[in-house]
Amino acid sequence: MQFRYFLPTLLVTLLLSVYVNAQDTSDQDSTGLPGDNFSLQGALEMFKQSASPEAFEKALNSEENKVNNLDLNNDGNIDYIRVINKKEDDVQVFVLQAVVSENENQDIAVIELQKTSDENAVIQIEGDKDIYGETKIAEPAPEADNAFNYSPATHGPSASFGTGIIVNVWFWPCVRFVYAPSYVIWASPWGWHSHPVWWRPWRPMPWYAYRPHYHYYNTRYVFVNTRRIAPARVMYRPMRTSSVTVINRNRVVVNNYRVNRVNNGGRNYQPSRVTNSGGRTYQPSRVNNGGGSYQPSRVSNGNTGGRTYQPARTNNGGRSYQPSNSGGRSSQGTRSGSRNGGGRSSGARSRN
Repeated sequence: MQFRYFLPTLLVTLLLSVYVNAQDTSDQDSTGLPGDNFSLQGALEMFKQSASPEAFEKALNSEENKVNNLDLNNDGNIDYIRVINKKEDDVQVFVLQAVVSENENQDIAVIELQKTSDENAVIQIEGDKDIYGETKIAEPAPEADNAFNYSPATHGPSASFGTGIIVNVWFWPCVRFVYAPSYVIWASPWGWHSHPVWWRPWRPMPWYAYRPHYHYYNTRYVFVNTRRIAPARVMYRPMRTSSVTVINRNRVVVNNYRVNRVNNGGRNYQPSRVTNSGGRTYQPSRVNNGGGSYQPSRVSNGNTGGRTYQPARTNNGGRSYQPSNSGGRSSQGTRSGSRNGGGRSSGARSRN
């Protein structure tokens, strides 16, 4: 009879244990940074599928795509991401910017695009360091579908370099659209007080629920350490926008992330100078403690009248004193005690 009452309790306990363990497992790859809630790879996928920058902005802000899960102002609703385009010659940048408040915006990432020849283009997306804790760069993986129907018989879908394989994205619809002669630079007209009629904000998901969507796009896009479009950084630098509110709110978690990346992220910590603090290696040119050997090479202008002073002594009680000369007089031998001044000496010594 007692077992009949005990069994339901046991089942409930087991289910709760499985649920908690699942949450703990899913939290292991969370950095706690705001960037956990915006998929850089997903943004590239939306750019690939969109026909124009305007359609790309709509895709970023559509709940069903699960690319954006940001709530930087903690108002309980997803932040709207607007797209701002800038072009110089064959290089273009697309800034993905969150509307935080009436007076503040925060850059989330920037897509960098360059047309390298008539039917070739390269693309990367770079996450903002205030959101991701460091510079994070993603680009298409060398897969056939990333190049669409670009014929390998003519130019090939990608090019191989020393830094890896660069995928040609010329046949992405949005890429061809922005390089068309009739294209007009896109700058999102939406802001804090105005939103498109189709947009309905939704509540952000906790990490354990958002995590599967975040990793969904990882298979077709990879993180790299190489910037492939150098002029894009020069273009973007003067237009970069940061929110004081966002920086202050995430200052602790961002700083902790950076410290942990240096100390525990598999990197060697090699300070540029030697110091005896912070647990770092101290390598002085001389040892001056506890029986160490003191061997300076210097000219002392103190009480020796500019004479060369080359002692070899142990700095620990009962030390041996062997000067090389003394005021033109030759002194050889061993003495004990100390000099009291006035040319007098104490102890026993040999005088030549």
